[in-house]
Amino acid sequence: MSGIADVARVAGVSKSTASRALSGSGYVSEDTRRRVADAAASLGYVPSTSAVSLATGRTRTVGVMMPTVTRWFFAEVLEGIQHSLLQHGLDLTLYTAGPDRASHDIVYRDFLSQRRFDGLIAVGLDPVDRDVDMMRSLERPVVTVASGDIAGVDVAIDDEYAVRRATEHLIDLGHRSIVFLGGPRAHWAHVDELRFRGYLRTMESAGLGAHAHHVTCPVTLPGGFEAAVDLLSYPEQRPTGIVAVCDEVAIGAIIAARRLGISVPAELSVIGIDDHEYAEMFSLTTLAQNPRQQGALAVDLLAQRIADPTIVGGVKPLRARLVSRHSTARVREG
Repeated sequence: MSGIADVARVAGVSKSTASRALSGSGYVSEDTRRRVADAAASLGYVPSTSAVSLATGRTRTVGVMMPTVTRWFFAEVLEGIQHSLLQHGLDLTLYTAGPDRASHDIVYRDFLSQRRFDGLIAVGLDPVDRDVDMMRSLERPVVTVASGDIAGVDVAIDDEYAVRRATEHLIDLGHRSIVFLGGPRAHWAHVDELRFRGYLRTMESAGLGAHAHHVTCPVTLPGGFEAAVDLLSYPEQRPTGIVAVCDEVAIGAIIAARRLGISVPAELSVIGIDDHEYAEMFSLTTLAQNPRQQGALAVDLLAQRIADPTIVGGVKPLRARLVSRHSTARVREG
């Protein structure tokens, strides 16, 4: 197996020069750097990460923290992060911390504060959890991906706008009896609160505040299904439109309507948020966000801050795009 001494011999330079050329630490002329790189390639030599870390003070590893990877949104953001990190030549170490404060404190105390990372990415943090402040107290470059109204967030989707646009879409189609289908308030994440607020404000602005109604359910496809079965089983309380907190809940509602013999969209219009991978399959009208793009933007911004820690300011909050399919239609007259 070839070592740095072999690379130096083939390139005709000293070991220290070869090391500087491969690690990027210290000055080496472009011609010398190219000769060393060619020598390393011809010998199949790859410098160890520990050697590069010692030479540069960089680990080329980024810590990533998010609440879960089982939800579609977080899995998609993680895909975007990992793909972009590879383009930057960086690795990741992933930590998940659920809603309880104790699990967050363990991650900070026992892992993030003890291990060496070039930077950190935090995804889906709630302002009450103090995570943004705790991440920045570690004195490393940090980028946050979360809802757009949290102070200091770097990459965000405008969640309130997304639900306003979804609710307006149904109102524009003549719907007045529109239900918001989402998680119970006792277990709301910040994004749930923002999305309900967008719905409620839009209903009130349209003079439909008296018709506003929040039906609670677990924020899952089965949760949306079960809640919609109960909601739609009684014709006297049946709405003509449903705004779901996310596509998974919306798809559950569509399946429930079909089981009950209710035509979507002729008798019931359903709109979601996300543009989940199943949205096209169910012909779901939705507000599309791009979680992979958010992950990639976070990595690009973090790479800039690693290179220059004085860089401040994030990405302007991203706005979801209406994707009109066949789960919404003009309300039936009479």
